[in-house]
Amino acid sequence: MKPKVKIGRVYDDTPAQDGMRVLVDRVWPRGMKKEAAHLDQWAKEVAPSTQLRTWYGHDPAKFAEFRRRYSAELDEPARAQALAELRQLAHSKPLLLLTATRDLEHSQAAVLAEILR
Repeated sequence: MKPKVKIGRVYDDTPAQDGMRVLVDRVWPRGMKKEAAHLDQWAKEVAPSTQLRTWYGHDPAKFAEFRRRYSAELDEPARAQALAELRQLAHSKPLLLLTATRDLEHSQAAVLAEILR
């Protein structure tokens, strides 16, 4: 069975029936209280490194290279373990990967969803 993985913004009101809510950012979303996020998990281990995030700067023109570099980072042992845990979750229940990024299509959440599917 193909895992059900969706992406969304942590700031948006997304219904709980969309799945287990997992924040995939390394840094806590600006201005958001922990209770308001209604998270089931914060998987900061799968987030891109600070260096990669800074280099990328959410520039859509760099997205293909970001995807390549980020995928390589996900092969590192600690990140690979965290990704394996997410993969296991995705096979047992729907996942909603959340990020603070405005451009969901060009975010790490999009890359992760693609990998998990």
